[in-house]
Amino acid sequence: MKAVTFIEPGKMVITEAPKPTIEKKADAVIRIIRACVCGSDLWWYRGLSKRESGSLVGHEAIGVVESVGEAVTDIKAGDFVIVPFTHGCGYCAACLAGFDGDCTNQEGGGNGGYQGEFLCYTNANWGLVKIPGQPADYSDEMLNNLLTLSDVMATGYHAAVSAEVKPGDTVVVMGDGAVGLCGVIGAKLLGAKRIIAMSRHEDRQKLALEFGATDIVAERGDEAVAKVMALTDNAGANAVLECVGTEQSVATAVAVAGAGAVIGRVGIPQKAEMNTNVLFRKNIGLRGGIAAVTTHDKARLLDAVLKGEINPGKVFTQRFNLDDIQAAYEAMDQRQAIKSLLVISD
Repeated sequence: MKAVTFIEPGKMVITEAPKPTIEKKADAVIRIIRACVCGSDLWWYRGLSKRESGSLVGHEAIGVVESVGEAVTDIKAGDFVIVPFTHGCGYCAACLAGFDGDCTNQEGGGNGGYQGEFLCYTNANWGLVKIPGQPADYSDEMLNNLLTLSDVMATGYHAAVSAEVKPGDTVVVMGDGAVGLCGVIGAKLLGAKRIIAMSRHEDRQKLALEFGATDIVAERGDEAVAKVMALTDNAGANAVLECVGTEQSVATAVAVAGAGAVIGRVGIPQKAEMNTNVLFRKNIGLRGGIAAVTTHDKARLLDAVLKGEINPGKVFTQRFNLDDIQAAYEAMDQRQAIKSLLVISD
């Protein structure tokens, strides 16, 4: 089969790899329909984090199940499914608490190979999310919407849930990448009345407004804080969605949070330390982490997409096939695409 392979920072190629087979009783083999490039993929693409040369990559996809292991009873061959980057078992303490991103039965190295023609998925019985019907039953736009539920929409929503967004809240969203934009959708879905999106890029500003943002703040640092405080009559936000992970983004998130606010943090932390004293001074709560993809999809997001309440697939602003994978990564790296879509099969 064809699979996207990391060679070295800045270099992605297509290689021939063995088609995966069922190895464990909880596995499923999936034929991938669509996949995509994630902002987190750029960490090792840019050389900011290490990855083994020759490794298969990708962690977001939708596809059709080809075969299942003997322990997989809720999913069967022929099912159309969302393939989350989380591999929740559904029965450990973390999954039962609604945090399948922290499943204690996940196996190391499970995220890789989604950007390819076939994938072996662990913990398939509960982790996969069944979509009614078949891919041919859905429009191109709807397939893109469904693809976001494998990670980016669920992660943006996780930020909003972690920040405890309530109807009528004023929310600040840090980050105008695909996760931040989906955070805008998540905040609106939870009833936020005012959503302030922090963005410096015109195309992303327009999409944020389309998704439900009421205000755009293009400034950064102290200027951004001053702008948000002016917009909120110096009260600050009721909730802040931190979808970047940089030191500056986290510091700004804390500074624009009002008394008693909660920060929902889903940006991968880029600095190990954080001074929490400022949280104490304003009774600010800090929550978040790895998204509970399967939990959020099954509880609300799949239904919201199928009913047309949300259209997160608009974050895919360029499309590619596997043979053009280098261009797909370059488009993301150079901010020519908000998110690169990979169309793999029908």
